[in-house]
Amino acid sequence: MQLIDGKAISSEIQKELEAQVKERKAQGKKIPHLVAILVGNVGASLSYVNAKVKACEEIGFESTLIRFEESVTEETLLNKVRALNEDNNIDGFIVQLPLPKHIDELKITQAIDPLKDVDGFHPQNLGNMMLNLPGFLPATPMGILELIKRMKIETEGKNCVIIGRSNIVGMPLSVMLGRNTYPGNCTVTLAHSKTKNLAEICKNADILIAAIGRPNFVKAAMVKKGAVIIDVGTTRVEDSSRERGWRLVGDVDFENVSPICSFITPVPGGVGPMTIASLMMNTLKALELKSK
Repeated sequence: MQLIDGKAISSEIQKELEAQVKERKAQGKKIPHLVAILVGNVGASLSYVNAKVKACEEIGFESTLIRFEESVTEETLLNKVRALNEDNNIDGFIVQLPLPKHIDELKITQAIDPLKDVDGFHPQNLGNMMLNLPGFLPATPMGILELIKRMKIETEGKNCVIIGRSNIVGMPLSVMLGRNTYPGNCTVTLAHSKTKNLAEICKNADILIAAIGRPNFVKAAMVKKGAVIIDVGTTRVEDSSRERGWRLVGDVDFENVSPICSFITPVPGGVGPMTIASLMMNTLKALELKSK
């Protein structure tokens, strides 16, 4: 079994981006500026946003964090999105999800300028992804593909099973891994809560990707010997032995699955850091596209 160290790979990517930023500075060019909008005080969302701001600082990007109370109106948030669309100093921005129930997430996502949509959630960017046209790929699926590529994992002709059909991970990832490219050319099965004989389907997977948010859902009996395991899940579970009182757990029973597989991502330190690295890559790309 070989561990896919997302933390180490994301660090490599950040160093590559840092070098590009230094080169831009030396040439007197604009430095990428990323804005994150955070609504409310959900602990996980705050942690994610803080990690993104920290990554900007380490790479040399400009970054701005805009915070709203959970009670913010949809119209106020839309007005902020429109203002960022018009601000030429801002190269890319994200609205951290999930949003409070009184706000329509799709309406907010659709309001973002596709050329500044560095999370890759706008319908135009998703459409470009479907047709393999230039655009921004969703950050988490993009990070997973980058892990596969940098680990030189073979994908052509492989049977890939993805558990979870969210618009953020499972759905776009199924398209990306099915495209005629590398990583890609997989035969993809997109499984979900209504899938029958799920364990049997997973057992046939050469590449198994778990993205359902259910701790330790994927058991050893569901995994084929030598399979590649990508664990996207990150659920906080109580742990009195930890000072903070909780720990992060993935969708895969790591302890029992890891001896069976060929490659596996840990939680934490696997897919999570790559999501942030992908966001940084998209932000630099947004500036470069604007500069052409």
